[in-house]
Amino acid sequence: MKSKCEWCSRTNLEQTADSVFWELPDGSRAIEIAATPTYRCPDCDMSYQSEVVVKEIENHLYLIDCKQIGKVITFDELMGIPRLLKKNYFDFSS
Repeated sequence: MKSKCEWCSRTNLEQTADSVFWELPDGSRAIEIAATPTYRCPDCDMSYQSEVVVKEIENHLYLIDCKQIGKVITFDELMGIPRLLKKNYFDFSS
């Protein structure tokens, strides 16, 4: 079963990678996360990340030392940074 676009509900989604810009949890600055898994809909021209990817980025940023991140990092490099904690103890949704 094909995924539906969250914007126009068509099933013509393409999986690609794109840059996203994210504010660090402490609010000190924003970073660019390159090559982030992205859905792109050629019908409505929207690009977005799945909720799973968004949650993965947000949780990981809470669990690592963000001082070691430069202005730009790839998604794979970000996810490869060792965690300081095993899980996000402030996330009560899981």
